Amino acid sequence: MTKDVSTERKILEAAREVFIQQGMAGARMQEIADKADINKALLHYYFRSKDLLFERVFMETLQSNGPALFGILGKEMPLKEKLMQFVEHYVELMKNNPFMPLFVINEISRNPEKLFGKIGSQVSQVALGLGLQLKAEAAKGTIRPIEPVDLISSIMGLCVFPVIAKPILRPVFGLSEEDYNKFLERRKKEVPVIIWNYLTDKSTNE
Repeated sequence: MTKDVSTERKILEAAREVFIQQGMAGARMQEIADKADINKALLHYYFRSKDLLFERVFMETLQSNGPALFGILGKEMPLKEKLMQFVEHYVELMKNNPFMPLFVINEISRNPEKLFGKIGSQVSQVALGLGLQLKAEAAKGTIRPIEPVDLISSIMGLCVFPVIAKPILRPVFGLSEEDYNKFLERRKKEVPVIIWNYLTDKSTNE
């Protein structure tokens, strides 16, 4: 039996929608098959397991969004503007693909070498260029000295945690789905301010 490209695409689009709604753990192959309007046997013919299907959806999402996201850090532009653009794109990516953070965390625990092979070289190259810009800005006195790993870790924590913690944040703060989405939109503006204040606070080096 020959695999049909259009059927595979229907499966991937259905799976992505289910993963966004249910998460990796809550998604069921039968639900994906129903949404793709195929039977479960045909779904398993194209993708033998939910893990393989999830990985394919993740990689397609990363390949379609990663270059633009990491490309921002590699652009020639003022550091403050670069951080604002990166955070805005990063939060939007997490908002539209909430399954990504947990997948990355699971892969780091289960198979870090495999994950690094997928995205490591691209991230390393960007980090090198960012490091040079940070050193140049620190030499001018614009910001305090800081390593790229510290900056990127801080940004990722501020952007990713609200997505991972959604099941806790909503009931604790009484947020409706609309309220939560507004909260994420605010993060696009607030995170760059937090990061920039952190970078320009020279007292942290004393």
